[in-house]
Amino acid sequence: MERADTPDMALSRTSASADPLITLRGVTKTIGDGVLTTLVRDIDLEVRRGEFIAITGPSGSGKSSLLYLLGLLDVPTSGEVFVRQVPVNALGEQARAAIRLSVIGFVFQFHFLLPEFTAFANVKLPMRALGRLDDAAMDARAGALLASLGLEDHMHKTPGRLSGGQRQRVAIARALANEPHVILADEPTGNLDSQSSEQVLGIFRKLVDETGRALVMVTHDLDLAARADRQIRIVDGQIVEPSA
Repeated sequence: MERADTPDMALSRTSASADPLITLRGVTKTIGDGVLTTLVRDIDLEVRRGEFIAITGPSGSGKSSLLYLLGLLDVPTSGEVFVRQVPVNALGEQARAAIRLSVIGFVFQFHFLLPEFTAFANVKLPMRALGRLDDAAMDARAGALLASLGLEDHMHKTPGRLSGGQRQRVAIARALANEPHVILADEPTGNLDSQSSEQVLGIFRKLVDETGRALVMVTHDLDLAARADRQIRIVDGQIVEPSA
């Protein structure tokens, strides 16, 4: 049974500028029956307001697994996860989903836009799920977000009529729809050409610098990672080169 006190209520009692925004303490994730595979091991990590973090490491090192734990898409086998100082391990899926909708935005390598919906409709989906705004306010916000990303002439096109870079910008607009405190991006430039990659990175940098959001990006591109505020290298599920 879900707790009567919802996560939104608990989070609202903590200052919006609380630091850190997400904390992992001694987090380990294993999978499998009989023979266990450890995806991440004994991770301590804080994500603070206004910082751009790049997570790097070899393929299969646990980068995406770490991101999913930060985003409450997965739960640890051991250790604790806090969102704005509120412990979330014991919450049910419905409660974790409510936190994801209101606090965290996601951008993935494969944008996962609904192909039958226009860019405009895709951006409105998280707002509909959260249910804070009426239709007029949702329309205004979706239009403003798309326009701010240079998509004012493309908002009524379906994803199939957009370029890869345009689709990823729509995905960024969707991630921003509910004004999240943290953006989590999993290889967001991995499917883009160099010009589109630079554009996406510029958008991320602006979001951090001008809005104070935190942004955590998993990337295999060390040149892009070097332009983050902090780099964290993962090898065999463990942090081996955290920066200050």
